[in-house]
Amino acid sequence: MKSLWLFAFSMALLSGACQNNMKDQTSSNTKKPMDTSYNKTEEEWKKILTPEQYYVLRQKGTERPGTGEYNLTFDKGSYKCAACGYELFSSDQKFDSHCGWPSFDAELGNGDRIKKIRDTSHGMIRTEIVCARCGGHLGHIFDDGPTATGQRYCVNSLSLNFTPADSSKTK
Repeated sequence: MKSLWLFAFSMALLSGACQNNMKDQTSSNTKKPMDTSYNKTEEEWKKILTPEQYYVLRQKGTERPGTGEYNLTFDKGSYKCAACGYELFSSDQKFDSHCGWPSFDAELGNGDRIKKIRDTSHGMIRTEIVCARCGGHLGHIFDDGPTATGQRYCVNSLSLNFTPADSSKTK
């Protein structure tokens, strides 16, 4: 019993560094898709998103740390929801948190771009962040950011598209 408790405690500590949900994408079939407020069916989402994006945005999955396209991107520009194109973050809000996922200290707008939802999955209490327009899962927000806001929006690269400031071309 002591070993089981120690194992569970160790796993919680190790996974607490950022998003914590590092399940392999093969387990995505066991997760229930999110409800959408953007008037698209899950079949429509499957047609417009890659399987990896669908796993993250619609099934609340997480990409592996350090693998995301935007983790170490610090070019000037804006970050939009990969599902609906809603502008969520500016490069001015991005910082290197060394957690393996893109991190931002604030969102664009007046708190109306990202919806915050209490998340008690995996035996933890966290705050999930989703796109306020389409309900796509972005990641989680933590109160351990190093900037003046004290916030760390820990976001999956797969849930974002980046538009460089010097171009109208979306990456």
